[in-house]
Amino acid sequence: MIAITPITAFNDNYHWLIHNDSSAIVIDPGDPHVVDHYLLENSLQLVAILITHHHWDHIDGVEQLKTKYSAKVFGPDTHKIANIDVTCIEAQKIYIEQLELTFQVLSVPGHTLDHIAYFAPSTSAHFNLLFCGDTLFSGGCGRLFEGTPEQMWHSIQKLMALPESTQVYPAHEYTLDNLKFAQSVDPNNQELKNYTKQVQSLRKQGQPSLPTSIGVEKQVNPFMRVLEPSIIKFAQQQGNRLHLSQNDVFAAIRHSKDKF
Repeated sequence: MIAITPITAFNDNYHWLIHNDSSAIVIDPGDPHVVDHYLLENSLQLVAILITHHHWDHIDGVEQLKTKYSAKVFGPDTHKIANIDVTCIEAQKIYIEQLELTFQVLSVPGHTLDHIAYFAPSTSAHFNLLFCGDTLFSGGCGRLFEGTPEQMWHSIQKLMALPESTQVYPAHEYTLDNLKFAQSVDPNNQELKNYTKQVQSLRKQGQPSLPTSIGVEKQVNPFMRVLEPSIIKFAQQQGNRLHLSQNDVFAAIRHSKDKF
């Protein structure tokens, strides 16, 4: 069996550690010190590092951890990240022998053009797992630093097509802020209200709001609800336009979130 542990870093980052009793994988280690501390305290050997995109808070710990543990580094096809051993592209499969864990690579541009995600189909040892970096958050999605709304909407749709039971592990604790915006877009959504209460309770106890699931996000996340009449109406009001494509609706919501 594997365990998945959130290692907190900076203000709101999670460096997700996937491990058994002896070996570990880390996702997007921006801070090598907090990861190294956990590994040492728990007598774990780091065998692999998975990178979703090139932002500093996701990669600044890679070189130090790779050097110390001789871990294999997987990441997107970009010149902006050093120390990658295996360049990952859409539909590629990655097998980590020490944890008997297979990932499928998903290309999900939008937040950055090089962004990828890692999906592990369910086995007897774990549920469906998705490590999505800054593409999808609970109640939200990543800011568009490099990509277009059309690219991001396509990426979100790709994630929506995964099984609803998929456990989603974003890289940041943004949930409460995202849900405040979601309620401004979709104020009559009872599932959203219920979920907000659950998240508030977790955060008051000092617990992470994550993981979420694809099924939950389809009910509460406005960026996954682009086809819902309430979301379309909100987008129409933003631009005083009646006839909007799916891309237009997504772009209107993302623009509103940027100003929120």
